Amino acid sequence: MLSEFIIKKLKNARYKLLKDGTYFAEIPGLRGIWANAKNLEDCRRELQEVLEDWLLLKVRSKEQIPGFVKIAKRTFF
Repeated sequence: MLSEFIIKKLKNARYKLLKDGTYFAEIPGLRGIWANAKNLEDCRRELQEVLEDWLLLKVRSKEQIPGFVKIAKRTFF
């Protein structure tokens, strides 16, 4: 379930080549999820890591995750 969410959100990511030659990426609708790296592949990897860490924090603090549909109540440890 989380893997599908991550894949879906990464498909919606927006990437930009900046004037300094680095890449910037963000995921629309998920505030604070962004990455910046020297090349596109590193930027994609960093963005995925940021998204995964953000998800873990949301789950741990029992906050709602925008765009995530809760199927059943579950306890996360």
